[in-house]
Amino acid sequence: MTIRLYDTNARQIRDFAPLEPGRVSIYLCGATVQAAPHIGHIRSGLNFDIMRRWFAYRGYEVTFVRNVTDIDDKIIAKAADQGRPWWSIGYENERAFNDGYRVLGCLPPTYEPRATGHVPEMVEMMRGLIERGHAYEAEGNVYFDVRSFPGYLELSRQDLDDLRQPSGEGETGKRDPRDFAMWKAAKPGEPSWETPWGRGRPGWHLECSAMAHKYLGGVFDVHGGGLDLVFPHHENEIAQAKAYGDEFARYWVHNAWVTMSGEKMSKSLGNSVLVSEMVKKWRPVVLRYYLGTPHYRSMIEYSEEALREADAAYARIEGFVQRVVEKAGRAVEPADEVPPAFAEAMDDDLGVPQALAVIHNTVRQGNSALAADDKDAATARLSEVRAMLGVLGLDPLDPHWAGEGGDAQSLHGVVDSLVRMVLDQREAARARKDWATADAIRDQLGQSGLSVEDGPDGPRWTLGAR
Repeated sequence: MTIRLYDTNARQIRDFAPLEPGRVSIYLCGATVQAAPHIGHIRSGLNFDIMRRWFAYRGYEVTFVRNVTDIDDKIIAKAADQGRPWWSIGYENERAFNDGYRVLGCLPPTYEPRATGHVPEMVEMMRGLIERGHAYEAEGNVYFDVRSFPGYLELSRQDLDDLRQPSGEGETGKRDPRDFAMWKAAKPGEPSWETPWGRGRPGWHLECSAMAHKYLGGVFDVHGGGLDLVFPHHENEIAQAKAYGDEFARYWVHNAWVTMSGEKMSKSLGNSVLVSEMVKKWRPVVLRYYLGTPHYRSMIEYSEEALREADAAYARIEGFVQRVVEKAGRAVEPADEVPPAFAEAMDDDLGVPQALAVIHNTVRQGNSALAADDKDAATARLSEVRAMLGVLGLDPLDPHWAGEGGDAQSLHGVVDSLVRMVLDQREAARARKDWATADAIRDQLGQSGLSVEDGPDGPRWTLGAR
């Protein structure tokens, strides 16, 4: 089947036809690094990580660019409030974002450019737009003339006469209040770069147009980002790039938000759930399951109960995987191909919920095979399950989650030995029918984040929520 994606610009699902056969180019609007990431930020990275993995499974060579906006009004304001250099704020939070992507199993991007490293490209784009009559300088600022570009607002489907363009402090000299800033004149004490129009710093929208052009050229396949970026950010990116002469993105893909009490999760609302705190309470693989398995265009309403359900669902998969490995007595490699129903779901606008249903159904079939002592059938189902989970970045036997040799392997062995001692005590209590002591031991292990499952071959433990 052909991969099909919902294109925000077309307002419909379209067959995906790559610009170059066998290659896919993706630009994802990454972090504005004024603060550490909450799970709403990281959801976008996860959704496009799954997209990237599916393209790769389908045989495409993927170039994946995710930028870093390391200069903007909020970073400068925070630096002033804390009495710190602006760049230290950005770098600290850039590392926090990268830690969040890494801990949740996102593959590193092909390129991860910083805005401040691409001022020459921005100056070149502004010069071209001014020469073509699409931009102008005023009091050290450079603005895009929105009336000069007939296709403006096609992405967000707004009426120009009703538009209220967001403006920042110091944006003076506009010919039309709806024009947007590409370059902001320098203010005392703020970071600035030299340009033909005086010292200043880049506007948010210009950064992505210039970096996408540098790394992916004048036309590329997919531009992604959160739904909140459709306007003004992506609308203004399109205006700049196309007025400059680029064809720009051929497909626009947007992920929905993580909400709390029906509101978009954001720092301004004070309802952020930081990734660094969440991974202290929940295993990172459970967070990935929770954030990555709903459809990317569906809102996720945050709740502890939903996380507990995700934890339990993933534990069922892990339990099956571990039981089959124990039964087989050897490593079980992923299948070369995923089941057709899984592939059909993923080809249809990355239908992860339907694909996940195929995984759970395969797990049930595998458990039935185990119950019937059919080792070959159980092993075959595990091979399929591993192939499907690998596409979603959720394979519990992947080194990222399982620990790859060295300290991780040694630590697991130590923990296993200690837990086995406690479980032996529990088994002794059960043998003498001291159910109270046996239950107390199990409850204590549960409070420590360990789940105990009794089976025909004795008790087994897995790591649960913390």
